[in-house]
Amino acid sequence: MKLKIYLSLGLLTAALSFAQEKKAEKPKFNQELAASLGADQYGMKAYTIVMLTTGATKVEDKTKMGELMKGHMANIGKLADEGKIVVAGPFLEKNKENYRGMFIFNTKSKEEAEQWVKTDPAVQAGVFSYEIFPWYGSAALPLYLKHHEEISKVNP
Repeated sequence: MKLKIYLSLGLLTAALSFAQEKKAEKPKFNQELAASLGADQYGMKAYTIVMLTTGATKVEDKTKMGELMKGHMANIGKLADEGKIVVAGPFLEKNKENYRGMFIFNTKSKEEAEQWVKTDPAVQAGVFSYEIFPWYGSAALPLYLKHHEEISKVNP
C-alpha cells in the first residue's frame, strides 16, 4: 500500500515538474513582429495618453448630449479603425482630477495626438477637455483590438 502511495506521489511530482517546465518556457523572440510593431529591444514603444476631463460646456438638452456622445463613440471607432487609437474608455468612478476617460494614441507626438483628439465632437463642443502625456508601454498593446470584436456581443 505504501509503495502505491509513494509511486503515485512520485508520478504526480514528476508530472507537476514537467508542467512547470513547459509553462516556464519563454516564447521565441519574433523579430518580424517586433519590427512591425515598432518595438525597441525591451518590446516597448512610446505612445501618447490623453486624459479626457470635464469641459467647461454643460449641455442640458438630453437629445443634444446623446448626439454628442454618439459622435464621440463613432469618432473613437474611426480612430481605432485607422490604427491611431489603441485604448479608449471611461473611468467608472468620479475622481478629484475630473478625469472622465482616457485614450492611448499610437503616436509619440503630442501634437499629432492633439490633432486626433480635436476630431472628437464632444471635445469640439467643450463637453470634454483634455490633458496630454507621453507614455512608454508594450509595443504589443495594439494587438488586443483584433480580439476585442471576438468577445463583445454589442458594440456601442
